[in-house]
Amino acid sequence: MSTKTGALIMAALLVVYVVLVGWRAVQFMGTGEPIAIAIGIALIVLPIVAGWALWRELAFGIRSQALVKRLEQEGGLDLGLPLRPSGRPERAAADAAFDGFRAETEAAPDSWRAWLRLGLAYDAAGDRRRARQAVRRAIELDRAQR
Repeated sequence: MSTKTGALIMAALLVVYVVLVGWRAVQFMGTGEPIAIAIGIALIVLPIVAGWALWRELAFGIRSQALVKRLEQEGGLDLGLPLRPSGRPERAAADAAFDGFRAETEAAPDSWRAWLRLGLAYDAAGDRRRARQAVRRAIELDRAQR
Protein backbone atom coordinates (compact mmCIF):
# COMPACT_ATOMS: atom_id res chain seq x y z
CA MET A 1 0.00 0.00 0.00
CA SER A 2 1.40 3.40 -0.92
CA THR A 3 1.77 6.24 1.54
CA LYS A 4 -0.82 8.26 -0.33
CA THR A 5 -3.34 5.42 -0.13
CA GLY A 6 -2.69 5.00 3.58
CA ALA A 7 -3.19 8.72 4.18
CA LEU A 8 -6.47 8.68 2.24
CA ILE A 9 -7.73 5.68 4.22
CA MET A 10 -6.82 7.36 7.50
CA ALA A 11 -8.54 10.57 6.38
CA ALA A 12 -11.68 8.64 5.44
CA LEU A 13 -11.69 6.87 8.80
CA LEU A 14 -11.30 10.20 10.58
CA VAL A 15 -14.26 11.61 8.63
CA VAL A 16 -16.39 8.62 9.70
CA TYR A 17 -15.25 9.16 13.30
CA VAL A 18 -16.09 12.88 13.16
CA VAL A 19 -19.58 12.16 11.79
CA LEU A 20 -20.31 9.52 14.43
CA VAL A 21 -19.01 11.68 17.27
CA GLY A 22 -20.97 14.66 15.93
CA TRP A 23 -24.15 12.59 15.86
CA ARG A 24 -23.52 11.43 19.43
CA ALA A 25 -22.97 15.07 20.47
CA VAL A 26 -26.38 16.04 19.06
CA GLN A 27 -27.97 13.16 20.95
CA PHE A 28 -26.33 14.25 24.22
CA MET A 29 -27.47 17.86 23.78
CA GLY A 30 -30.98 16.73 22.90
CA THR A 31 -31.49 15.22 26.36
CA GLY A 32 -31.70 18.64 28.02
CA GLU A 33 -29.58 17.52 30.97
CA PRO A 34 -26.84 20.06 31.84
CA ILE A 35 -24.08 17.44 32.12
CA ALA A 36 -25.14 15.77 28.87
CA ILE A 37 -25.21 19.17 27.13
CA ALA A 38 -21.67 19.88 28.38
CA ILE A 39 -20.53 16.48 27.07
CA GLY A 40 -22.26 17.21 23.75
CA ILE A 41 -20.46 20.55 23.43
CA ALA A 42 -17.13 18.88 24.20
CA LEU A 43 -17.87 16.24 21.58
CA ILE A 44 -18.51 18.98 18.99
CA VAL A 45 -15.22 20.72 19.78
CA LEU A 46 -13.18 17.51 19.38
CA PRO A 47 -14.24 16.86 15.75
CA ILE A 48 -13.53 20.50 14.88
CA VAL A 49 -10.00 20.16 16.27
CA ALA A 50 -9.59 16.81 14.49
CA GLY A 51 -10.76 18.31 11.21
CA TRP A 52 -8.34 21.21 11.55
CA ALA A 53 -5.47 18.82 12.31
CA LEU A 54 -6.41 16.62 9.36
CA TRP A 55 -6.53 19.60 7.00
CA ARG A 56 -3.17 20.88 8.26
CA GLU A 57 -1.47 17.51 7.76
CA LEU A 58 -3.01 16.92 4.33
CA ALA A 59 -2.07 20.44 3.18
CA PHE A 60 1.49 19.90 4.45
CA GLY A 61 1.71 16.59 2.57
CA ILE A 62 0.34 18.02 -0.66
CA ARG A 63 2.59 21.09 -0.58
CA SER A 64 5.72 19.17 0.41
CA GLN A 65 5.14 16.59 -2.33
CA ALA A 66 4.73 19.38 -4.88
CA LEU A 67 8.07 20.88 -3.82
CA VAL A 68 9.77 17.48 -3.90
CA LYS A 69 8.48 16.94 -7.46
CA ARG A 70 9.73 20.36 -8.54
CA LEU A 71 13.14 19.71 -6.99
CA GLU A 72 13.27 16.31 -8.68
CA GLN A 73 12.42 17.86 -12.07
CA GLU A 74 15.24 20.34 -11.55
CA GLY A 75 17.66 17.49 -10.74
CA GLY A 76 18.30 18.61 -7.16
CA LEU A 77 16.63 15.78 -5.29
CA ASP A 78 19.61 13.43 -5.12
CA LEU A 79 21.28 13.99 -1.75
CA GLY A 80 24.28 11.91 -2.75
CA LEU A 81 23.79 9.48 0.12
CA PRO A 82 24.20 5.71 -0.13
CA LEU A 83 20.87 3.91 0.06
CA ARG A 84 19.75 0.84 1.97
CA PRO A 85 17.90 -1.92 0.07
CA SER A 86 14.63 -0.27 1.18
CA GLY A 87 15.60 2.89 -0.72
CA ARG A 88 16.05 4.98 2.43
CA PRO A 89 19.41 6.71 2.91
CA GLU A 90 21.90 5.15 5.30
CA ARG A 91 21.60 7.00 8.58
CA ALA A 92 25.33 7.09 9.35
CA ALA A 93 26.07 8.59 5.94
CA ALA A 94 23.29 11.14 6.44
CA ASP A 95 24.73 12.13 9.83
CA ALA A 96 28.20 12.52 8.29
CA ALA A 97 26.94 14.64 5.37
CA PHE A 98 24.57 16.76 7.46
CA ASP A 99 26.95 19.70 7.98
CA GLY A 100 27.12 20.22 4.22
CA PHE A 101 23.35 20.55 3.96
CA ARG A 102 23.27 22.96 6.89
CA ALA A 103 26.04 25.05 5.30
CA GLU A 104 24.10 25.11 2.01
CA THR A 105 21.06 26.47 3.87
CA GLU A 106 23.12 29.05 5.76
CA ALA A 107 24.65 30.23 2.48
CA ALA A 108 21.20 30.64 0.88
CA PRO A 109 18.69 31.21 3.71
CA ASP A 110 15.97 32.40 1.29
CA SER A 111 16.16 29.32 -0.95
CA TRP A 112 13.29 26.90 -0.61
CA ARG A 113 15.46 24.33 -2.39
CA ALA A 114 18.17 24.52 0.29
CA TRP A 115 15.58 24.26 3.07
CA LEU A 116 13.88 21.30 1.41
CA ARG A 117 17.21 19.51 0.98
CA LEU A 118 17.98 20.26 4.65
CA GLY A 119 14.60 18.78 5.61
CA LEU A 120 15.33 15.67 3.58
CA ALA A 121 18.74 15.42 5.27
CA TYR A 122 17.13 15.74 8.72
CA ASP A 123 14.68 13.02 7.74
CA ALA A 124 17.50 10.76 6.52
CA ALA A 125 19.29 11.34 9.85
CA GLY A 126 16.13 10.35 11.73
CA ASP A 127 15.19 13.78 13.13
CA ARG A 128 11.57 13.98 12.01
CA ARG A 129 10.67 17.08 14.05
CA ARG A 130 13.40 19.22 12.53
CA ALA A 131 12.73 17.71 9.11
CA ARG A 132 9.12 18.92 9.26
CA GLN A 133 10.24 22.37 10.43
CA ALA A 134 12.70 22.69 7.56
CA VAL A 135 10.14 21.52 4.99
CA ARG A 136 7.58 23.96 6.42
CA ARG A 137 10.16 26.73 6.00
CA ALA A 138 10.68 25.62 2.38
CA ILE A 139 6.92 25.80 1.79
CA GLU A 140 6.77 29.30 3.31
CA LEU A 141 9.66 30.51 1.17
CA ASP A 142 8.12 29.06 -1.99
CA ARG A 143 4.81 30.79 -1.22
CA ALA A 144 6.59 34.10 -0.58
CA GLN A 145 8.47 33.87 -3.89
CA ARG A 146 5.31 33.24 -5.93
